[in-house]
Amino acid sequence: MAEEEKEEMKSFKDLGLCEEIVEACDSLGWKNPTKIQVEAIPHALEGKDLIGLAQTGSGKTGAFALPILHALLESHSKQGYKSAPVFFALVLSPTRELAIQIAEQFEALGSGISLKCAVLVGGVDIMQQQIALGKRPHIIVGTPGRLVDHLTNTKGFSLRMLKYLVLDEADRLLNEDFEKALDDILNVIPRDRHTYLFSATMTKKVKKLQRACLRNPVKIEAASKYSTVDTLKQQYRFIPAKYKDCYLVYILTEMSGCTSMVFTRTCDATRLLAFILRNLNIRAIPISGQMTQAKRLGALNKFKSGECNVLVCTDVASRGLDIPSVDMVINYDIPTNSKDYIHRVGRTARAGRSGVAISLVNQYELEWYLQIEKLIGKKLPEYPAQEEEVLQYLESVTEAKRLSQMKLKEIGGTKKRRGGDDDDEDIERYLGVKGKSSKKVKRK
Repeated sequence: MAEEEKEEMKSFKDLGLCEEIVEACDSLGWKNPTKIQVEAIPHALEGKDLIGLAQTGSGKTGAFALPILHALLESHSKQGYKSAPVFFALVLSPTRELAIQIAEQFEALGSGISLKCAVLVGGVDIMQQQIALGKRPHIIVGTPGRLVDHLTNTKGFSLRMLKYLVLDEADRLLNEDFEKALDDILNVIPRDRHTYLFSATMTKKVKKLQRACLRNPVKIEAASKYSTVDTLKQQYRFIPAKYKDCYLVYILTEMSGCTSMVFTRTCDATRLLAFILRNLNIRAIPISGQMTQAKRLGALNKFKSGECNVLVCTDVASRGLDIPSVDMVINYDIPTNSKDYIHRVGRTARAGRSGVAISLVNQYELEWYLQIEKLIGKKLPEYPAQEEEVLQYLESVTEAKRLSQMKLKEIGGTKKRRGGDDDDEDIERYLGVKGKSSKKVKRK
């Protein structure tokens, strides 16, 4: 108990961070460090490599950003600002949105010390990024593919002087998807550097970790290997596949005052569901990997601002995005990889707040659902609902689905006739995002 109190009483100053960084934390309203920060920062300040395992929403970004900024300030004081090192740290992330979010956090923490940060992600004009690199930033945050593009094609850009490498959502970055790009990056950065790996889940990829050149890393577990937070209320409902849309509409209507994220398996499903929900006067907006970067960020901003209170998304949105006010996560499709469940439900009950996660399981998804229960080590209670009440929505949901499928077909045909490849504007217009409201279908 005394040990717990001692941990709770720790301040950022107690962790050994310099005054400017402590002030920056204070200005952002960060009063006390989180558990992962308390455990990671002292080791990082001693110059050790880190493997940090912590629940989503536990302050992982601060755990690596603060020691990097502390070290950058030390270099400033030794060398003077003019000769302060450029390309000092590289942070790699598996998704564009997470990279942008990490960069925003760095910029907020470094606003008082003239920190320069560049974001290198796909879906954004490469020339603008080359101009940003020409300004010699201290911190680079990016996705592996776009970073390799710049290392190959951007004249004068090199990471030979890099001092820090951070792999955020490391389990995903060490997967085959990013393997070649990551190899290319590791081959051109100095072996003599500090390396931090952070993730909500960590798989047994020892060879790949060794290849990432960690030197006697300190492993920090601020969570059990696969876990969800205690403030998260998790439930499931076993339902026939043909009534899944009905149950979704029922739950969203029952919880109409909440902000919700609805996870689907495919990009097409996000669009269809968003159309159906809009037809039923539920303020939904889709986000998926098929959308352009500007559209994805636009959709996220509409959700964050409260203009839309239901975000229908694929797993691209489930990692690392800190949308503070998500009250509920609905797994409309059960993830085939049970570790994705941890990341999905990590969107709610963040930083000590409470939240609800409901999984809609049909007869074809039972095996995947049982794998999730096995992974988190608990049997979940059933979501209580009277089927007669739910099926009162059947007629209006069926009609909304028919209209939505017709509209999607129409948009597809219009796109072919135009010869264009970006139908986002049609979708936004139809969804009522740009003023014109969708046709409302009355519930029975």
